[in-house]
Amino acid sequence: MKKLNLKDISKYVEENIGDFHKKRISSLDSLKLSRVLKRKNPYLFKAKYVLTAEKIIRGLVDAHISSNEETIFGDWLEGLAIYINKKVYGGWKSGVTGIDLEFNKDGIRYIVNIKSGPNWGNSSQIAKMISDFKTAKKAIRTSNSGINIVAVNGCCYGRDNNPDKGNYFKYCGQQFWKFISGNTDLYTEIIEPLGHKAKEKNEDFMKSYSQMINKFTLEFGKEFCDSNGAIDWEKLVKFNSSVKPPVKKKKK
Repeated sequence: MKKLNLKDISKYVEENIGDFHKKRISSLDSLKLSRVLKRKNPYLFKAKYVLTAEKIIRGLVDAHISSNEETIFGDWLEGLAIYINKKVYGGWKSGVTGIDLEFNKDGIRYIVNIKSGPNWGNSSQIAKMISDFKTAKKAIRTSNSGINIVAVNGCCYGRDNNPDKGNYFKYCGQQFWKFISGNTDLYTEIIEPLGHKAKEKNEDFMKSYSQMINKFTLEFGKEFCDSNGAIDWEKLVKFNSSVKPPVKKKKK
């Protein structure tokens, strides 16, 4: 075990946090109005007495951003966790399906599935993770039958006061960052570096966001508003939910 140097973390964040912000903007730029309209419940907007195209568009885009950013940043934090563990324990990005990180500590091989937060999956998704753990253990033991392997579901934030799940351990928030680094306070110490150039990066994002709101509002108005500017709810619901007519095959 090597002592973790917080300057290394700051340097890693400075060199890599830009990737997160680029992916945020890229995800926004690739968004299509027709796609987001089909994902959202049109009846909900009507029930909430939404009267303007712009308010509908903000609701659609903000929902996309909230969901997408959690995934993008979760992937970024996974990379940070692997980097930190490599510095301290010599861990590595696993090549086994369903496993993100592997490392050895005190004679134990840890296999880790990293998630953003503690409430990440339903029962079937958790069952899939447990199955991946079992498969991974078998694969690793083909080359070393006597190896002691412990499976861990690591969550970058949150808490779980009952970490022993029987088939695996679940470490969240402070427990997770201490587990991969040996540093009890790491979960708070990484906060400051993560804000590197956040203001400048967010200004770039807000520029793209504002342009997207304006663009989609204009498209929505042309397609789903009548000549008086009122929302044509029937047309919107049909676009979202009507049975798609079968495509007729051309006769040869």
